[in-house]
Amino acid sequence: MTAVTFAHRIQRQGVRRVLYTDIARDGMMKGPNMQGLRKLVAHTSLEVIMSGGVTTLDDLRRLAALAVQSVVGVIVGRALYEGAFTLAEAIAVTA
Repeated sequence: MTAVTFAHRIQRQGVRRVLYTDIARDGMMKGPNMQGLRKLVAHTSLEVIMSGGVTTLDDLRRLAALAVQSVVGVIVGRALYEGAFTLAEAIAVTA
């Protein structure tokens, strides 16, 4: 089942917000699945929290640009743990 198909199913049941994680990218430091995220946002009215693959501040900038399209949050893990950027830098580029 695709993420969009699943999202439609849960949306019909009243869900309004979803955590979207591309498990193939989670913790891999290869960047988020922007194509999958854009598809999910374009085909549903769900609010989306993105998780998995954030590696650089540019990744966060691209995600922040989608905030007007229902992306309401992002989860960052390994990039912070490994010092790719600081929490202050992440907040600055997404504010």
